[in-house]
Amino acid sequence: MSTVKAANLQNTGSGAPAFKNSSGTEIGHLCKAFVSWDGTNATIDASFNVSALTDNGTGDYTLSFATNFANTNYSIAGICGGKSNETNDRNMGLDTVSVGSVRVKVRNADTDTLKDVAKNCLVFFAV
Repeated sequence: MSTVKAANLQNTGSGAPAFKNSSGTEIGHLCKAFVSWDGTNATIDASFNVSALTDNGTGDYTLSFATNFANTNYSIAGICGGKSNETNDRNMGLDTVSVGSVRVKVRNADTDTLKDVAKNCLVFFAV
């Protein structure tokens, strides 16, 4: 077994480096973007390939990508939460997915009303 230690990996083409097994079968992908933001202040806490957060109103956000996706067939996973003294009664859903941005809405699960919460996180994967 070998260990590769490098400061940078670069594909010889235009895509991201591929992770393959010894047979040449692709076995993994890199995260294409991620973001963590505070919904109560509409500020990005940490991100990669997310260039802007737009607050469209209570619990309604648009996240713009620094580099567009090739198409809208990317996968998104996320979670939202509040402060430790808040109940876990909220959910996050997709509103609009495009190559350059995604719009999400955070709701109170009990009342189905939009809600600002302190911690929101999304990750994006694509081939």
